[in-house]
Amino acid sequence: MTLASPGPELALETRALSRAFGDFVAVDGIDLRVPRGSFYGFLGPNGAGKSTTIKCLTGLLRPSSGEIRILGLDPVAEPVEVKRRLGVVPEDLALFERLTGGENLAFVARVHGLPDAVAAERSRELLELLGLAGDSGVLVADYSHGMKKKLSLAAAFLPSPRLLFLDEPFEGIDALSSRQVKRLLQDFAGRGGTVFLTSHVLEIVDRLADCVGIIHHGRLVAQGPIADLRTEAGPGRTLEEIFLGVVGAADRPEGSLEWLGT
Repeated sequence: MTLASPGPELALETRALSRAFGDFVAVDGIDLRVPRGSFYGFLGPNGAGKSTTIKCLTGLLRPSSGEIRILGLDPVAEPVEVKRRLGVVPEDLALFERLTGGENLAFVARVHGLPDAVAAERSRELLELLGLAGDSGVLVADYSHGMKKKLSLAAAFLPSPRLLFLDEPFEGIDALSSRQVKRLLQDFAGRGGTVFLTSHVLEIVDRLADCVGIIHHGRLVAQGPIADLRTEAGPGRTLEEIFLGVVGAADRPEGSLEWLGT
C-alpha cells in the first residue's frame, strides 16, 4: 500500500520504515505519526534505533524499505525540497572544526540561499540568545562540547525551518544553556513549528513534549499523546515510569551492591 501524502494535521508519517546493516535490523518496520505543531519525544534505550531512524528521516541514510512523508513530501524523491524545510542537530553535530562559529553559520546561510542581511541578523540574534556572541570569531575546534551543541542548534534554526530534528540536544550543556535551549524550542513550537527530539533526559521530555514514541530493539512499542499514555498506565505515572514499563526494565530485579559504603 502506498503511503498517501499526510493531511495538514501531520508533519511526519512513515509506513513500515526499516533499515538494516547486513543481517542486523536497526529499524524494524516502524509507523510514525507526528502531528504538525507538536513537540514529539522519540525515546528508547541505547542502541534502540533512534539515531538510525533520524538519519533515515533526514536523508543521511536511505531506508532499506518502507515509506516516508515529511511535510507532505517524499524525502527520497524530493530530497532538496525536504531539506529546505528542515533543521537538524545530528548526533555528530556536523560542524566545520576549522571555521569559526560565525563562518559556520555563514556557510549554512549560503547553502539555504538566505540574503546576506537576513543571514547576518538571524545569526546575531541566535548567537546572542545561545550565549555564543563573544565566541563567534573563535575556531569551532576550540569550542567545548556544549558550545558546539549550541552552535549546531543555531545552524538548525538559521534557515527558519518548519520541522526540527534534534538528536540529544541537551547532552553536554550546562543548566543555564539548557534553560535557554528549552525556551527557544518552546517558542518555536508555540509558533506552529514541529520538534522531533531524542533525549535520555526523560524529565526534560516530560516537561516539553506533548507526544512521544518509544522504540525498543528497532520496533515502535508505544506512541501517542503523553496524556493518553498516562491514562493507560495509571494516574500519577511519570514519563520515566511509563518508559520503563513499556521497555520491560521495570520488571528487572534491582539487585544490590552490599559492599558499597562498607
